[in-house]
Amino acid sequence: MMLKPDQRQDEENLVPVSALQHYLFCPRQCALIHIEQQWAENGATAEGRLLHERVDSGVSDRKRGVRTFRTLPIRSFALGIYGKADAVELHGTGSALVPYPVEYKRGSPKPHHADEVQLCAQALCLEEMFGCAVPEGALFYDRPHRRTIVQFDQGLRDLTQKTAQKVQDMFAAGKTPQPVWNKGCKHCSLEAICQPRRLEKPFCVEKWFLENLED
Repeated sequence: MMLKPDQRQDEENLVPVSALQHYLFCPRQCALIHIEQQWAENGATAEGRLLHERVDSGVSDRKRGVRTFRTLPIRSFALGIYGKADAVELHGTGSALVPYPVEYKRGSPKPHHADEVQLCAQALCLEEMFGCAVPEGALFYDRPHRRTIVQFDQGLRDLTQKTAQKVQDMFAAGKTPQPVWNKGCKHCSLEAICQPRRLEKPFCVEKWFLENLED
């Protein structure tokens, strides 16, 4: 299908769905990965990569009457996002088929809502693509080794839309936020690149010069 000129422009301005998850975890991490193209791997990211390599076969299958598409390309022009869903199940029959996104994550459920927002963003993409409501999906964590059902209520949808807009604005500005150190930094694979402890309060050349001038 040929894209219209305005659609091509929209395609160029789409931001990755994964950037929403990164942004809610840490805006600076999001900018380092997606704007500055920085990356470093640690044990946690390696486990996550291996998990997705096992899941993302790209081959559809059918079990117990449910057809599953893996690494399905998705996008939403309304939110300005694109990406690939780990798995999208089609529930129901005939014209009543409803997409059901499933995102695979390492570890266990998190206290923040970054994973839920990433999944909700996938659901909003699917609603736009399939033209039907997607009321829920699931996060599959490898530690409990079971699904956590996520309802896409209005609160989560609003948070997802607001986060998508914030990411769009950050990408448009092309500016990486200053670091703010917290206890979560020690678990980030980009800590050595980000240097939050050192750069949270940057060295002031003017202050150093004035102090040494007085001496």
